Amino acid sequence: MTDESSYLPVRKILSWAEEDRPREKLELRGKESLTDAELIAILINSGTPDLSAVDVGKLIMSYAENNIGNLARLSIKDLTKIKGIGKAKAITIIAALELGRRRKDSDLVKNRSITSSGDVYQEMMPVLMDKVVEEFWVLLLNRANVVIRKVQISKGGISGTVVDPKIVFKSALEYLASSIILVHNHPSGTLKPSKEDIHITGQLKEAGKVLDIPVLDHLIFTDNGYVSFADDGLL
Repeated sequence: MTDESSYLPVRKILSWAEEDRPREKLELRGKESLTDAELIAILINSGTPDLSAVDVGKLIMSYAENNIGNLARLSIKDLTKIKGIGKAKAITIIAALELGRRRKDSDLVKNRSITSSGDVYQEMMPVLMDKVVEEFWVLLLNRANVVIRKVQISKGGISGTVVDPKIVFKSALEYLASSIILVHNHPSGTLKPSKEDIHITGQLKEAGKVLDIPVLDHLIFTDNGYVSFADDGLL
């Protein structure tokens, strides 16, 4: 990362016009008027002897390529590499971003009826967005295709995760699901199913036939879109 401290203006926030200070600006003009860097400045509360809190906020956004999605993927270790950010401030930023993610989750309509692959993608977005490792989930549905429960089956590395069919259908039987939808993410962003993806889908489809719990779809989730096995004739 480029150290921007050599060219950012050294100017304490208290010396700014009141309407330009982040806290006062939020109060006077509303939260929508603040830049991402200014919102971060409110979270971290202080800068360094050389940089204001807003300057540090700009450094953070620069490190994340000015993308909130990238920022949400940063770890405590990543954030503490940035000048002016110690462990406590890094934790504050991560906690704020997690609250935002949970807000999205709480805004979802509960007991959503699944009518398309797009519905599945929206259902799983709060769970899988910004994840940096693969996770395998199952949506358990009742006879009306309403989501009974979302169940995490496994969590692995960047390139894969292990799926045990017994665990998948144990959850389905436990919650008396009438059908299931498989979902896993590709942190790399690739939308092409791997040989392993196709193999495990076939395995679970056959097991579902035996148990009379059909597999309706398998969605590969990425932050920028998805692939549906059902839509693409792969199921």
